[in-house]
Amino acid sequence: MTHVLLYPLLGLVAGIFSGLIGIGGGIIIVPALVFLFGLSQHEAQGTTLALLVPPIGLLAAWTYYKEGYVDLKIASLICLGFFLGGLLGARLATSLSNSVLEKVFGVALLLVSLKMLLTR
Repeated sequence: MTHVLLYPLLGLVAGIFSGLIGIGGGIIIVPALVFLFGLSQHEAQGTTLALLVPPIGLLAAWTYYKEGYVDLKIASLICLGFFLGGLLGARLATSLSNSVLEKVFGVALLLVSLKMLLTR
């Protein structure tokens, strides 16, 4: 039950980052699904692709779905939060100077890189 509330929150955070600095699925959602929610890398990638379906990830998500690596419930809940978060992030980004926005993007990439390099 807790995850039903946390999945849209994950979508909201990813949507904010997407609207703010143009990143989301691969950088925010996939690692969160693996490290915080315990999905396998395949499940995380397949589920993330499923929320991109209209129309970007359709064939890739279908491939993962046929192999059993897509959880449509999780993808739908994250998508809801992502939809609203994208709006919030875009509003924030357009209020920042180019210089500040570049720094925010750089810090986000650095933090994700460090997490990936220093884990297992």
